[in-house]
Amino acid sequence: MKHLKLLLACLLTLCVALPGIATADTLDNILDRGVLKVGMEPGYMPFEMTNKKGEIIGFDVDMAKRMAKAMGVKLELVSTAWDGIIPALLTEKFDIIMSGMTLTQERNMKISFADPYIVIGQSILINKNLAGEVKSYKDLNKKKYKVASKLGTTGEQATKRMIPKCDYISFETEQEGVMDLVNGKIDAFVYDLPYNAIAFSEKGEGKLVLLDDPFTYEPLAWGVKRGNADLINWLDNFLVQAKNDGTYDKIYKKWFLSDKWLKQLK
Repeated sequence: MKHLKLLLACLLTLCVALPGIATADTLDNILDRGVLKVGMEPGYMPFEMTNKKGEIIGFDVDMAKRMAKAMGVKLELVSTAWDGIIPALLTEKFDIIMSGMTLTQERNMKISFADPYIVIGQSILINKNLAGEVKSYKDLNKKKYKVASKLGTTGEQATKRMIPKCDYISFETEQEGVMDLVNGKIDAFVYDLPYNAIAFSEKGEGKLVLLDDPFTYEPLAWGVKRGNADLINWLDNFLVQAKNDGTYDKIYKKWFLSDKWLKQLK
């Protein structure tokens, strides 16, 4: 009997000590708390951005609002710098990342993902003077071209992997990269198609050319801490429901097929 009690005590200690064994799913914590905490970096149009009133708006925000409503809880948006967004999730600053994050194998080793909610790819904005000589990413693979993207993104990874010979420059924000391109300081800016398409319509007329044929495949998905099977299951079922009852389509049209929301920005 003493040996049995010792064995049970050891097993209990082991379960508490191992970080990968969760005692409660994050979904239970959300419901107990009555608040869904969502982490995002509000600088990625049209997924999340800040309006004139200082409010965070966008596609991901509207989806998060529907998500919280479906859970029967309040929504709290947690603005987080991109380079610290995964560490913040792991230290439980929030429950879920909803910030236009691409599901990559590297990230998937650190966190878990629900099923992709949209698929995009990398596109290229170039200076109009290069319109005749640069027709795809392959044409930029020369040392003479200054090509940029945002630090720590799949745009940066794609540039380094697929355009390795270019003179690469990274920026802290997407806006800095586009502005340097407009001002002629760089030759091309590599980034997700939705953002580049909007940036082109806002600042590119007569100055830039958009190469809008994506040269990468990038599924975007919501990220959560590992060991949250119940939350992943709920998110997957929520997405299926939203895509089949008109919710997703309504939100998609608002942010991707209309530009009325641009009037809300600074």
